[in-house]
Amino acid sequence: MATWFPVVSVMGPRQSGKSTLLRHTFPSYEYLNLETRNLRIAAQRDPVGFINSRPSHLFIDEAQYAPDLFPEIQAAADERHEMGQYLLSGSQNFLLLKHVDESLAGRVGIMQLLPLSYREAMQANPDLTPDMFMFRGGYPHLHEVDMPEATYFRSYITTYIQRDVAEILDVRNLQSFRTFLKLCAQNAGQLVNISKLAVETGVSNKTAKEWLSILTSSYIIFMLPPYASNERKRLTKTAKLYFYDTGLLSYLLGITSVEQLVLHKKRGEVFENLIIEETLKKHLNADEEPELYFYRDSNQVEVDLMDMTDVGNPQLIEIKSGQTARDDFCKHLVTVGNELGMPAEQRSVVYRGDTDFSNAVASFVSARTFLTR
Repeated sequence: MATWFPVVSVMGPRQSGKSTLLRHTFPSYEYLNLETRNLRIAAQRDPVGFINSRPSHLFIDEAQYAPDLFPEIQAAADERHEMGQYLLSGSQNFLLLKHVDESLAGRVGIMQLLPLSYREAMQANPDLTPDMFMFRGGYPHLHEVDMPEATYFRSYITTYIQRDVAEILDVRNLQSFRTFLKLCAQNAGQLVNISKLAVETGVSNKTAKEWLSILTSSYIIFMLPPYASNERKRLTKTAKLYFYDTGLLSYLLGITSVEQLVLHKKRGEVFENLIIEETLKKHLNADEEPELYFYRDSNQVEVDLMDMTDVGNPQLIEIKSGQTARDDFCKHLVTVGNELGMPAEQRSVVYRGDTDFSNAVASFVSARTFLTR
């Protein structure tokens, strides 16, 4: 990316390893963290001098704290006509992206860094099972330090709400936002119902929409859109809500152990979230634009995941949290596959069992195989 654009900005959730990755990849760049008070004040008071007095290879962390720097970065980048001059990162993605869009459009390459994938986490712990990863999630610190997951996520949520959300939105009652976040967890894997979320939180529909937007732009949640087909007019038009990390999702659901998770009434939703989030990571890590959807029509025919990223080899994926493979798991795969002209080789059931095999209409793929291929 740094060979193609004069400015590179890395987006992603708080504590996903953005700064660590950039400092490791570009060790020769001067590093400035605007969370340091003196640096932040200097950047805010004299943005022109701040940029002009620094070398052309510069990494500015928490850049959103000095919005007036962005026009100066644009001017300096345009004057030098060199690629890879500036690296930008920050924990408040909504602010950072706003300033990038306003001042650096066309000059900046944007990368997304999500929490560790299962494959990446296994490098630190080869004994990590899919169930363990589903409970712990992929935030790097949890795979570097042996600490209770609840302790980490309690601190994470507090920091996120008090330092990020409270500074951006007029959230006068932070407890209401916490309630809203937990309600989102309860609705993971479901069609987004803004009116219901608003009523149960005690806020307006407008506020609920704003809060969903903030959660999305800060990489807490994402929306999986429905598949749209010209051939069928009665497909649902409402997106589904998912979390970028099942560890955070499990914490918000009050799940306190792997053992509790595998017996929990929400196990199916959390496992579905895991498979979809990991598919998203796989494509982003390969520098591919994910084309992911779900399928649902008015006859309640539904397929959990349609991966249309590879136009030459699209995939229909049904996700089941049980450990026993059953032929009836393939029912909707066959219906939708036949309708869309997708043969058995492009239909899969991902489940928590250990055996991979194929029948006449689809393949059964274990979670471990799916997450490591």
